[in-house]
Amino acid sequence: MGDVQRRLESLGLSLPPALRPPPGVRLPFESVRLFGDRAVISGHGPQNPDGSIGGRLGRVGLDLDIADGYESARLTALSMLGSLHRALGDLDRIQAWVRIFGMVRGVPDFDQQPAVINGCSDLILEVFGPEVGAHARSAVGMAELPFGLPVEIEAEVVIRS
Repeated sequence: MGDVQRRLESLGLSLPPALRPPPGVRLPFESVRLFGDRAVISGHGPQNPDGSIGGRLGRVGLDLDIADGYESARLTALSMLGSLHRALGDLDRIQAWVRIFGMVRGVPDFDQQPAVINGCSDLILEVFGPEVGAHARSAVGMAELPFGLPVEIEAEVVIRS
């Protein structure tokens, strides 16, 4: 077991299995695209332990508060780590987090997207530490996200061979 997996376990966290999309939904793309020393992570949302879409759905500022959105972003980070683990075989292959792009589905006047996406950033820093986990980031608001998700996050990492 690698260092990252040990850290996840010490935090009481486990990675979800591959996403089980809703019935009738086709996702014709890779969750993680490996290219040279990079792994590009497609947009992910929060997942339940069984792989289904998880967490509370809805708009931040209406159906969810900032704390709920933060938790959704944290669950989304776990979803991305699960996909990375399946693609890489070992999360210790991640040499650096390059960027995170977080999208928040909120009410029209909601402007606390950074506070929501901190759920993802904080988990990445907690699990990988400041050297590997440091990343550039954007957090933007969206009118809609797929399946009623409150957050969708994509990212890019540098990997070791």
